[in-house]
Amino acid sequence: MLALRLPAHAFFSHSTAALLWGAPLPWSVETQPRIHVSVQAPAARLHSRDVIGHRLDIVDSDVTTWGGLRLSAAARTWFDLATQLDLGDLVAVGDYLIHYRAPFTDRVELARVIARCEGARGVRLAREALALLNDRAESRPESLLRVILVRSDLPTAEVNHVLVDTETGKQMRPDFLFREQQVILEYQGDYHRTRAQWRRDMTRRTRLEAQGWKVVELNADDLKDPVELVARIRALLAR
Repeated sequence: MLALRLPAHAFFSHSTAALLWGAPLPWSVETQPRIHVSVQAPAARLHSRDVIGHRLDIVDSDVTTWGGLRLSAAARTWFDLATQLDLGDLVAVGDYLIHYRAPFTDRVELARVIARCEGARGVRLAREALALLNDRAESRPESLLRVILVRSDLPTAEVNHVLVDTETGKQMRPDFLFREQQVILEYQGDYHRTRAQWRRDMTRRTRLEAQGWKVVELNADDLKDPVELVARIRALLAR
């Protein structure tokens, strides 16, 4: 096991640390066979066939122990991923790490890391991603869709805004809501494919439609062509 062979001053970082934190990554990054290992500058980076070595300027709070392994802290992991990921996926990881139910870090700490690393590679992307984070996002695709919408010329959508069913009094929290146009976008991930979830989704959709909302359901295929998706949503909003 590589962890047993690492020198005491080395730690897992970048996408390797992100996977240890349980963060969602694109498949191409998640399945990358080599391990990212960092050391504190000015120590020499590690060289091995199975290792991608890094030398980082860090402070004590940038490294922690999680699951018995020495790795970069959640905020530092997120910052370092700015050299590996595009904007959408960096936002998705950030959303996961600050999620209100079980946060590993918060926006304040992420901002501190960015400020401390001014001038480092990836800092501009990290700063842009920080402004887009949402601690209520429920999945990586939902985060990717939000980035597509924010970076488009579409009207600003309300994210996870609570609506109250006028018939039952129950609360509903659509993914994206265009209030003026009475349009709701819902991302349907694979977990919606169970019979029970499918029934709940149908009931929820018809209740929203009964209140005058147009509900548009999207899936992973819709995210493959952001330009076409934005054009389609724009057409829906114009009706």
